Amino acid sequence: MRSSSHSSPRSRAAALATAAAAAAAVTVALVPLTAAPATSSASAETRTGTTYYVDCAGGDDSASGTDQDSAWRTLAKAGARTYEPGDRVLFARGTRCEGTFAPKGSGTAEAPIRAGAYGEGGREDRREGRKGDQGGQGERRTAKPEIAGGGARAAVLLENVEGWELRGLAVTNKGPATTTEPRAGILVRLTDHGTGRHYVVEDTDVHDVNGADVKDVEGSGGILFAAAGEKRPTAFDDVTVRGNSVAHVDRTGIGTASTWGKRPEHPNGPGTSFAPITGLAVRNNDVRDVGGDGIVTHNAVGARVEHNRVHGFNMRSAGYNAGVWSWNSDKVVTQFNEVSGGHGTRDSQAFDIDGGNNGNVFQYNYSHDNEGGFLLVCNGDGMTSDRNTVRYNVSLNDQNRSAPYGVVSVVCGPSTRTLVHNNTIATGVEGTPLVSGNGPGGVTFRNNVLAGAAGGSSVSAAPNTFDHNLYFRVPSVPSGDGGAVTGDPLFTGGADGTTPGSPAGIALREGSPALGAGVPVQDNGGRDYFGNPVPDTPDLGAYHGGPR
Repeated sequence: MRSSSHSSPRSRAAALATAAAAAAAVTVALVPLTAAPATSSASAETRTGTTYYVDCAGGDDSASGTDQDSAWRTLAKAGARTYEPGDRVLFARGTRCEGTFAPKGSGTAEAPIRAGAYGEGGREDRREGRKGDQGGQGERRTAKPEIAGGGARAAVLLENVEGWELRGLAVTNKGPATTTEPRAGILVRLTDHGTGRHYVVEDTDVHDVNGADVKDVEGSGGILFAAAGEKRPTAFDDVTVRGNSVAHVDRTGIGTASTWGKRPEHPNGPGTSFAPITGLAVRNNDVRDVGGDGIVTHNAVGARVEHNRVHGFNMRSAGYNAGVWSWNSDKVVTQFNEVSGGHGTRDSQAFDIDGGNNGNVFQYNYSHDNEGGFLLVCNGDGMTSDRNTVRYNVSLNDQNRSAPYGVVSVVCGPSTRTLVHNNTIATGVEGTPLVSGNGPGGVTFRNNVLAGAAGGSSVSAAPNTFDHNLYFRVPSVPSGDGGAVTGDPLFTGGADGTTPGSPAGIALREGSPALGAGVPVQDNGGRDYFGNPVPDTPDLGAYHGGPR
């Protein structure tokens, strides 16, 4: 049904004080996250190196660049330097640098090379490498320094280098309208390099990138990591993309891609072997108005994609796109994300289990108001997609009225042992199926709340398995669901059977038929969407906080 450059289908929430408070904690994208800092205090203490300054408004390329009064002026000068471990290159706040920053030289995790901002009043930015530090609270700072690519391949290009950290920048790359030229805001690319280690992109604003509708290694987007080549297996390790804003970019918001994807699970994949991207964390980013995919991880193993906000994706693409998804990737945990505003029905689901995905988990996410629906299950031709789990997610007023799609769509090639359990899926949009597909099967729906529109919403059964779900306003309940429960789930936020307006509203009132109606699920995650423990006999849906 779908195609890509791979010649296969689309390379596509402490207990609850109150339900409202918990939902807010889950669905606000840019919440503080307990995570390791970008560098340890020990590495900061032992770091050696030189700091270079760039002032694109008042600098001088003939100057030394080693203090603020002798700053360089251009990106060409800054990029001509081969930097050493521990070096820093800082750009003056409130300035605009035109062209591409393409530096040379590599750092290490212990002594990274850092690019960032300095000013105002001659004071440097001291935010770097501090966990949770928002940069001198109370300081007055001017705007972030902007690097404007003007239509180049990338505004910031890290080519065959490693050990780099980027913070506190603004990046744009707008050129003449094009249908052929790939463009990126930040492109980190390795070609026949081997494994590149330690990269951080943090607190950076990427906006207005108008590249061609091209994905994968030579694609367009906001923040991209590309492993390329055909001679030496190439990959990334230890990559953090955190606390950035990406807005109005074509075509991918944040993504990874690789030409090293051939393995038993993807026998027709690119390259001659599999070189996985490891140590990848995409956290606390705000992605809005992207032409195609919001956040996509290709060739990743063990990645974490969490606490991100994606709104407005698939806005200008002729291809197949999703809000957050993976391709040819294993053990990826996608959690605590909020995805909305997906445009169109050529996919445009919030989340997607796609080709070659194995052991991936989608949990504690909030999907709403997506034209393409909440979830796509779509394995690629000849690929293995096995043992994936979708649990404790909330989908409100998602839709897809284009056959064979629905709020949940099971299409393309068959997946195996896919478990969709304890999700709350409710829509008030007439004419959209709750579950639909074209027959590949391989999905078990267990302990879910499936609440349809007033006029009724269908659930297509065969050849998937349905077990102990609640069906509300579903005209024909799957005959194979021997533990089916029917009736109004009695949401606290759904008066007279209406769809709740937020996750806070999916809590269950006294007398709800969903209370205590579930069956145990092995390795169930232990907590619900709101952080409530899951009892031995679970409730149905994503809420387990008891009757309200």
